[in-house]
Amino acid sequence: MLEIRWHSRAGQGAVTGAKGLGSVVAETGKQVQAFAFYGSAKRGASMTAYNRIDDKQILNHEKYMHPDYVFVIDPGLAFTDDITEHGKDTTQYIITSHLNKAELIELIPAIQGIEDRVFVVDCLKIAQETIGRPIPNTPVLGAFMKVSGMFEIEHFKEAMKSVLAKLPQKIIDANMLAIQRAYDEVE
Repeated sequence: MLEIRWHSRAGQGAVTGAKGLGSVVAETGKQVQAFAFYGSAKRGASMTAYNRIDDKQILNHEKYMHPDYVFVIDPGLAFTDDITEHGKDTTQYIITSHLNKAELIELIPAIQGIEDRVFVVDCLKIAQETIGRPIPNTPVLGAFMKVSGMFEIEHFKEAMKSVLAKLPQKIIDANMLAIQRAYDEVE
């Protein structure tokens, strides 16, 4: 089973991103869960979202997991949340930051020594420059496609277009640019 934990703030699109990823993966016939855990449920409050993906029925519905991937889509949460909690020796971390990878690792002791499993991309900047709003959920999914190799990027973007179909075409196009940029820029 593949498990993903998202660290975000309410309003940054982690729940929508988790559900979007779930929709894309479900189209392949896999079993999927996408859910969230909120504190105060106010815009800006720290929250986590989760995905589980498996070939067989998923019976576990708890938030507790040993994630294969951790997405940190709010830069401040890399410093305040325990992003490595319950991580495995193989867990990979995709962190949104304006800092480069070396600078970020130097500032966060929990990710020192696992540099080969830490990936950094400025999803907030990408979202602002492409979509016009600081909602980094689709860019982090672009970075995830690069890091995980789960889907070819063009296939993923096509699948995401159907997930985003209710939005105006210019927003869909902007999200495709955001996904591609994060895919290209993740280090």
